[in-house]
Amino acid sequence: MHLLRPSLAIALTLACASTQAAEPSPQELLKQAQAEQQHYLDTLKALVSVDTGTGTEAGISQVSAELVKRLKALGAQVQTHPAKPSVGDNIVGTFKGTGSKDFLLMVHYDTVFGPGTAAKRPFRIDGDRAYGPGVADAKGGVAMILHAVKLLQDQQFKGYRTLTVLFNPDEEMGSAGSRQIIAELARKHDYVFSYEPPDKDAVTVATNGINRLKLEVKGRASHAGSAPDEGRNALVELSHQLLQLNALGDKSKGTTVNWTLAKAGEKANIIPALASAEADMRYSDLSESARVEADAQRIIKKGLVPDTQATVTLEKGRPPLAKNEGSAQLAKTAQQLYGKIDQHLEPIAMRFGTDAGYAYVPGSAKPAVLETLGVVGAGLHGDDEYMEIKSVAPRLYLSVAMIRELAQ
Repeated sequence: MHLLRPSLAIALTLACASTQAAEPSPQELLKQAQAEQQHYLDTLKALVSVDTGTGTEAGISQVSAELVKRLKALGAQVQTHPAKPSVGDNIVGTFKGTGSKDFLLMVHYDTVFGPGTAAKRPFRIDGDRAYGPGVADAKGGVAMILHAVKLLQDQQFKGYRTLTVLFNPDEEMGSAGSRQIIAELARKHDYVFSYEPPDKDAVTVATNGINRLKLEVKGRASHAGSAPDEGRNALVELSHQLLQLNALGDKSKGTTVNWTLAKAGEKANIIPALASAEADMRYSDLSESARVEADAQRIIKKGLVPDTQATVTLEKGRPPLAKNEGSAQLAKTAQQLYGKIDQHLEPIAMRFGTDAGYAYVPGSAKPAVLETLGVVGAGLHGDDEYMEIKSVAPRLYLSVAMIRELAQ
C-alpha cells in the first residue's frame, strides 16, 4: 500500500469537499427554479401569442424557428425533420454530457385553435392563473423543457451522456408525421419525459390507447313508397348491428367503445343501400385491440335484414402507455424528490392518449417513460384553458432534480 503525500492528500480532500459543496440541495434547486419563473412566463407569453393550430403553416413555422433559435442559444446541436404528411418540422436538440445515461424530453407545439384565436384571446394573467390558447396544452410544457434545460446549463451540469429535446408539430391530429421519430429516438434513451399538462400535481404512469372502429352495411336501394319490400334496408341493419356492438367495451379493463358517427341514405323516399358508423375506442390493456376486433367480427354475423352485408374494421391509432415497472419506478423517484421540497405528488393513470404511447416499448425496460411533467392546468381545448402559476417553480425543480438524480 502506498501512502499519499500530505500535500496530495490535502488537495484531494479539498477537491472532494468542493465537489460536495457544488451539489445543490433541493431547497437551492427550488430557489433557482423560483428565480427562473418570470423568465418562464415571458417565454410562455411569446409562444401563446402565435397561433399554432395543427396545420397552421405560418404560425407553426414562426414558432419552429423560435424554438430552433432557443435551443441553439442553450448550446444544443439542432436538426429539423419535416413532419410529413403534417405541416411543420420535428425539432431535435441534442446536448452532450460526460455521464452514462440518456434522457429524452418531448412535447408538441401545435394546438387545437385556429388562426385568429391568439388575437381574440391573448395571453393574460389573472390572479394565480395564466390564460390563452395552448397555455397548458402544451406550450406550458414547451416552456418547461426550455427553462429546465436552461437551469441545468446555468448549473453547468453535464452528468448525462445525452440530453435530447424533441418538439413535434402535429400531436393534436394524431402525430402522423412525428410518431416514427418519437419511437426511434425513445429507443435510444434510458428515460423519456413527456410534458403534457396534468390537471393536478401529478405524474402519469399510464395513458390510454386510441383506436377507431368502422362499421359498414351494404343493402339494396328501392323506392320507399311503391316498392319498399324490394329493397334491403342498410340503415335498419346498421341499427341492429350498433345495438349488438354497443357492449364491446370492458369496464374491468378500462376499455370503452363508443359509437359516435353514423350516416345512411341520400333521400327520404329511397330505401338506403349503404350505411356506416364509426366508434372511438380507448384502452390500456395491450391485448384489448385483438379481443375487440375478434368479438366484433363474431357479433356482426348475427344479422337482421336478409341479403345485407355488414363489415367491421379496426384501425389502430395512438398506442397506450401501459402500466409498467419502469414508469412506476420513475414515479416513485419523482415523489421522493418532490417530498424533499415539502410537496405532494400523485402518480395517476389518465384516459387521454398521448405521444408517450409511441415512446413506450412493451416488454422492454428501456426506455422508462413518464408523462405529464408539464405545468398544471385545465380547461384544455376550450376558451377557458388555464395554467396554475404556482406550479411552475416546483415542476421546474422536478425536471431538474429528476435528471440530476437519475444521471448518477
